[in-house]
Amino acid sequence: MTQFTSEGARGTSDKAQAHLDAPTVIRTKRDGRELSDAAIDWVIDGYTHGRVHDEQMSALLMAIFLRGMAPGEIARWTAAMIGSGERFDFTDLRRDGRPLALVDKHSTGGVGDKITIPLVPVVMACGAAVPQAAGRGLGHTGGTLDKLESIAGFTAEISKSQIREQLQGIGAAVFAAGDLAPADRKIYALRDVTATTESLPLIASSVMSKKIAEGARALVLDSKVGRGAFLKTEDESRELARTMVDLGTAHGVPTRALLTDMNRPLGRAVGNAVEVAESLDVLAGGGPEDVVELTLALAREMLDAAGVGGTDPAQTLADGTAMDCFRALVAAQGGDLSHPLPVGARSETITAARGGTMGDIDAMAVGLAVWRLGAGRSAPGEQVQFGAGVVMHRRPGEPVAAGEALFTLYTDTEERFAGAMAELDGGWQVLSADDPKPEIGPLIIDRIT
Repeated sequence: MTQFTSEGARGTSDKAQAHLDAPTVIRTKRDGRELSDAAIDWVIDGYTHGRVHDEQMSALLMAIFLRGMAPGEIARWTAAMIGSGERFDFTDLRRDGRPLALVDKHSTGGVGDKITIPLVPVVMACGAAVPQAAGRGLGHTGGTLDKLESIAGFTAEISKSQIREQLQGIGAAVFAAGDLAPADRKIYALRDVTATTESLPLIASSVMSKKIAEGARALVLDSKVGRGAFLKTEDESRELARTMVDLGTAHGVPTRALLTDMNRPLGRAVGNAVEVAESLDVLAGGGPEDVVELTLALAREMLDAAGVGGTDPAQTLADGTAMDCFRALVAAQGGDLSHPLPVGARSETITAARGGTMGDIDAMAVGLAVWRLGAGRSAPGEQVQFGAGVVMHRRPGEPVAAGEALFTLYTDTEERFAGAMAELDGGWQVLSADDPKPEIGPLIIDRIT
């Protein structure tokens, strides 16, 4: 990885940029050539301030999607996005006379990946502090902010002073990026609606620009592999993880990554409010085994990276301290857990035509079905349906009885069911006794430091 610093995108001279224009930059990447530092700085600054238009950035993103980026380009693109806004500094915050152990986690995106919701309070309960700049849904994957905003009153639009107060007082804040990497905020929304989400350079730079800018002192990444991930193969996911680890380290943020399976959805619930409900089950000491396993694995990595020991993350789920931390976090950001979580006004249930064993469930099929139901966006800024989602009543390998419910789909818009059913069609099956059982590999594939 080409080395660079946090000042990397700010030193380009006006003279070097004088000859640049959007068609030239687009053409350069379209033709497979590398973008210069000056071109990257110019286009990021121009898009941030409206001089480069959506249709021009869309064309450039597609060219990057098709042509890729060299390591030096990714490094400069990331630095330019960090430089488009401010970089938080919480080094002055103290607890018991010592600097706060500030650590965060980020997932590259998956189906049913609600891990941030139980993970943050577990880490809080163990004594670390989490400044979590979270995102909204992207393509077929859900967004932490959309999920949390399904809680009555919860807001992620909080000020820097409130973030500081929450980190000092309760140990966490989950917030929209705001002034952090504003270029990425615009590009992120555009990628969501231009079929350019599955790009290693764009994923790496998007993740790391926000995470480097948010003020954490250490970072743990969850790099997804499989059908429901943006990058489908282990080699691609490993390369993405390595790229992000190197970017974080170069900016002075020690970074490590886990490669985790995303061939099938995490847990039994996929959507917005339905994932919050399942996360509350985990915080209450229950919940699906895979969600608990990944929550605890990432918590242990975060605590180790932050240099915090002495508390077993699993104990915080068993004794209720993680739930207490979650309630404190929600209340600090205006949320009220006493209000029922929203549920789609319409529902449809898919039942088993025969008995047997639940076969594999394609994470991408479920993710696209949930998007069709209204849990995701088809245009920038579109409001999601908080009550839209899918609940899976049987997981791969579990016994199935004829006539029992396998999936329940929720939406406020009845005409959405047809598209969602079409996405699910072929994404699951009930196996007979003679069929080979689904092969389920390890949830955690590897660790990269």
